[in-house]
Amino acid sequence: MQILCLGLSHRSAPVDVREQFAVPEAELTTALAALKEMPGIAETVIVSTCNRVEFYAAASDPERAMCSLLQFATERSGVVPTVPEPFFAHDGTASIQHLFRVVSGLESMVIGETEILGQVKKAYAAAAAAGSTSRNLNKFFQRAFNVAKEVRTQTSITRGPVSVGSVTVDLAEKIFGKLSSCHVMILGAGETSELTARALLSRGVKTLFVANRTHERAVALAAEMGGEAIHFEECDSRYHEMDILISSTAAPHYVVTHEKIAPVMSRRPSRPLFLIDLAVPRDIEPSVNDVEGAYLYDIDSLRAIAQQGMEVRKQEVLHCEQIIARHIDEFHQWLGASRPEAPACQIPVIDP
Repeated sequence: MQILCLGLSHRSAPVDVREQFAVPEAELTTALAALKEMPGIAETVIVSTCNRVEFYAAASDPERAMCSLLQFATERSGVVPTVPEPFFAHDGTASIQHLFRVVSGLESMVIGETEILGQVKKAYAAAAAAGSTSRNLNKFFQRAFNVAKEVRTQTSITRGPVSVGSVTVDLAEKIFGKLSSCHVMILGAGETSELTARALLSRGVKTLFVANRTHERAVALAAEMGGEAIHFEECDSRYHEMDILISSTAAPHYVVTHEKIAPVMSRRPSRPLFLIDLAVPRDIEPSVNDVEGAYLYDIDSLRAIAQQGMEVRKQEVLHCEQIIARHIDEFHQWLGASRPEAPACQIPVIDP
């Protein structure tokens, strides 16, 4: 019995291609049943996320099964593949290695991210519940989850902030400790400031205020995030209430100045103010950082810290690969199979 994988991901195909082959959750049970009836396929699991669509199978006739996977993917989508096709195809050791890398976060856009593990667990649970897995894929996916756990506990692959939002949260916690008593103000309603605010909300900030020159936009964004909209003209009089200020407007001049912040900090000498300037051109006058108790970071400094976090993760990849290699060997021993030959089914392949 061999393990096969046919798929496409953010590495092999753009989103407009991936979405054509995606399997919505509401259709997953039906798709699993149909795929399991295809020639040569004994067991199957479908993993469909925003970044990847992958079809796994256990088969005693890998050539026939791989052709069935390709036929199923293309017929179900209604897409006639072009050449080269957007798929990658793995069998045997390559399939095992691929899933172990996927659940460990090594194939993700952000190396080491943990969301994919939950998504694969959910996909496997759905396949098991639908009766499309048995001895081989059950053991295979359980082993994959063990690999992911070992990678996360024995390496630093998940450590280090790698986005502006995660950097902001880490810095805020260094300044304030727990964020449950912090008040946050957003100036402007740009996408990056919204994502950063959501990252802070996920860590439990107490209140969120949104100000935008178009007040209706502030109202809409505040409603989305459970915050309070304030008029842009009110901001200066509310700075003294805030612990974290995120600014991302399209103003051609400084919106937050040394002259505005210095009096605020003199009124609260023991209470710091964390300022995040995500605007280009910048919204916050650089000399604000010279005010006692004010901590100012612009977009470049945040990205530099994020890049450092990514480098930490990249350095851990080799350690992760060593763990994965050991588990591949152990799984092969369980499977009772020698290193398999590639299936003879000829399809264009793009390595992921």
